[in-house]
Amino acid sequence: MQISITQQDHVTIVAVTGSIDALTADTLVTALLDEVAAGRTRLVAHFGGVEYTSSAGLRVLLSTLKEARQRGGDLRISDIRPNVRQVLELSGFTSILKCFADVDSAVASFANMSGTK
Repeated sequence: MQISITQQDHVTIVAVTGSIDALTADTLVTALLDEVAAGRTRLVAHFGGVEYTSSAGLRVLLSTLKEARQRGGDLRISDIRPNVRQVLELSGFTSILKCFADVDSAVASFANMSGTK
């Protein structure tokens, strides 16, 4: 798994490539929660390169979402491949996570939030 972190319009974009499973989830959750701890609480998880996610990946999303929201931010997810979207839908995550077709749409969705985190 590879992780790339960039900024766009006061939003942190975390692009993930590869599989998210029990072996890689700790690396991803550390990267995401480090961003939240640094005050960057508006996050987009760019999943265009994610080929697979297990329940460990779902736990990463849930813990990051919880931390970001507790600090006044949020986690959005973009560019989800069909097989990963199916996992999110079957687990009910699409009802708690805001999902977008692309990064730009996900970033733009933060425009209605107050502040500039």
